Amino acid sequence: MVNGIEIDFLPVGEGKHSGDAIAVRWREDDQYKILIYDGGTKAYGADLVEHVKKHFNSHYVDYLVNSHPDNDHAGGLLHVLENLTVGQLWMHRPWAYSNEIRHYFHDGRITNDSLAERLKQKMSAANALEKAALERDIPIHEPFAGSQIGIFTVLSPTRDHYVHGLVPQFEKSPELKKEESTAASFFDMIKEAAGYVADMWDKEYLPDTVTTSAENESSAILFATVGKGGYLLTGDAGIEALRACADFASSIGIDLPQRVSFVQIPHHGGRHNVSTETLNMIVGEPLQNTPDQPSRTAYVSAAANAPRHPKKVVTNAFLRRGFRVGQTKGRAISHFTQGTPKREGWGPITYLPFYEEVEE
Repeated sequence: MVNGIEIDFLPVGEGKHSGDAIAVRWREDDQYKILIYDGGTKAYGADLVEHVKKHFNSHYVDYLVNSHPDNDHAGGLLHVLENLTVGQLWMHRPWAYSNEIRHYFHDGRITNDSLAERLKQKMSAANALEKAALERDIPIHEPFAGSQIGIFTVLSPTRDHYVHGLVPQFEKSPELKKEESTAASFFDMIKEAAGYVADMWDKEYLPDTVTTSAENESSAILFATVGKGGYLLTGDAGIEALRACADFASSIGIDLPQRVSFVQIPHHGGRHNVSTETLNMIVGEPLQNTPDQPSRTAYVSAAANAPRHPKKVVTNAFLRRGFRVGQTKGRAISHFTQGTPKREGWGPITYLPFYEEVEE
């Protein structure tokens, strides 16, 4: 039986670039379990270690999860693995599939070994994490849809889509054959906003045509049920991954819009990762009126000096769906349920307002 859950978002990023470092603890059968989901860049691993020691009173992490291999998510996990005892490491290992994907690429001279080595070099933080785990005999598992990580179920990606649909499209992969490049527009980013428009509760300015990188779409999306609450961690997932996670959840009997009470806003609140359609699929449709007291919570990791994180249009979209939205912006924030220990020095969070103007 699970009693209580704490989800802590640590601040990552001092400049304009944001990252994720999330520590989760729950009580299961009279024992605490700890899961770390991403570790920010290399510099923030020490903060995660100190957080676990101080607030969780532990030197042991049951599950270390790297959502995807970008350095702003994988970098700090190495320090955690080297300075705490880790039970299991969950991460994707794209270089392990070089023999399955080599034929997709333009350069016929590529061998399985050279392709694997290229991917390891391009994803140095994830490669170092894998190497350190192997040296310590820590079991490594890949977070594919249907996998169980403690109380969390992986909802996306599936192995087949990851290996054949995503890894060949990674920006860090070699050039694809021309006939395999039908998804070249996958990496086209729409231009930044030129201005602002007035926003209203009954109108949403999220286009359905946004795209993000294949690396982001490979993010391991996790979901757990604790009591009456549902907890969704999304990494840097884009609309393809969010749509896939909703479909997979439905196939195993999870109605995400009805179940999700807490959600991580994908990719620091960027507007290239969510659409009206996908938000409706994972957290439900907009409410007709502003709720007096929102019953659901959404958190977003955003660097203190990141001017574009989170986007106001994204924040408003979650507010419309009955969420109160909290952001890190240079400080740690925590979401917790009854039954979790009190913390000295932690006070109420100030939630973001509904913005009357949003990015055009």
